[in-house]
Amino acid sequence: MELVRTVAIGLASALLLGASPAPRTVWLGSWAASQQTPEPNNALPDADLSDATLRQVVRLSTGGRHLRVLVSNAFGTAPLRVDAAHVARAGSGARIVPGSDRALTFDGAATVVIPAGAGYWSDPVALDAPALASVAVSLYLPTAPKGQTSHPGSRATSYLVHGNHAGDPALRDPQTVDHWFQLAGIAVESPDAGARAVVTLGDSITDGHGATTNGNDRWPDLLANRLQAVAGTRPVGVLNHGIGGNRLLSDGLGPNALARFDRDVVAQPGVRYVIVLEGINDLGTLTRDAPVTPEAHAALVARMIGSYRQIVARAHAAGIKAYGATILPDGGSSYYHPDARNEADRAAVNAWVRTPGHFDAVIDFDALMRDPAAPTRLRKAYDSGDGLHPSPLGYRAMADAIPLALFR
Repeated sequence: MELVRTVAIGLASALLLGASPAPRTVWLGSWAASQQTPEPNNALPDADLSDATLRQVVRLSTGGRHLRVLVSNAFGTAPLRVDAAHVARAGSGARIVPGSDRALTFDGAATVVIPAGAGYWSDPVALDAPALASVAVSLYLPTAPKGQTSHPGSRATSYLVHGNHAGDPALRDPQTVDHWFQLAGIAVESPDAGARAVVTLGDSITDGHGATTNGNDRWPDLLANRLQAVAGTRPVGVLNHGIGGNRLLSDGLGPNALARFDRDVVAQPGVRYVIVLEGINDLGTLTRDAPVTPEAHAALVARMIGSYRQIVARAHAAGIKAYGATILPDGGSSYYHPDARNEADRAAVNAWVRTPGHFDAVIDFDALMRDPAAPTRLRKAYDSGDGLHPSPLGYRAMADAIPLALFR
């Protein structure tokens, strides 16, 4: 009680003397990746992750002078032990910028044991990390995870060596792999009380299939570039929660959108907006292996719309604005080989997304990306070549089409 009284008297005295209170800061998500169980061809052998240092490079959206790192054991079946963790400005390859290395702690300790199914934020650490800077997170695992937690579609190269080399300026002769493991997020401390984040919730088109490895040219990356170029939107972080093969209704590659919504959207630091671009895999898998009845087509459309309604309701309950993106054309896809009935399903879903009053705003990627001469197909200049995923030029067009006023 005496401590409370002393603090209160001190604060009152400071106000009477005209002293300004300390500026309020906000912890804001600057980078994130959705977590899943990696499929066998994307998992690492246990021997590779035993007595191993993983150095993983990610690019921030917003910057800050203090940051925290989220280590994930979301899909582990036993506690995960991390015996050392470091963060630094990324140099070339497996190198870090000299003098930038910082050891991370968890509750003041250098080691942490993360329960199965959980994530764990590090303590704040001082590191000058400007907006759009690349940082390297190094984790030393004494034993391999029991059930790996991963983001296979990193489009970024990670580095692996044996032994504890988390603080080394460079890793010697590392094994390379284009996936992320056990790494889920980075938050920065922003001095702007209005700092806020947008989550891009989607599938491989949001995850960046067809983008350049280590090029940071997915459409969420390019949206971050645009936000940083305008003073009024620089405090907006962009968190890419796309998963290749993801669906609204069923688990595929990663949990379905409704199952992961709380972890990937609501729990993100500072989130104020979500852009939803999901559904092409629900539409495509319906008939990929065999035709279905008209009733099955109608039921899928109804269930997809129901899922959108759930997303909007759950976003609004958390104080988040939900922006709906129309589903891109896939008429040139040899993987899904859609017919007229599939196209009618896509048109029906997009019509619902476009209807005022359903989402807080609409981003019409379909109108932007379709070929005017063949509206069921992607524009040739925007097609990566598979008729389904955009090219880097297509991703740039998508990012450029998003009104920045949505985030002001």
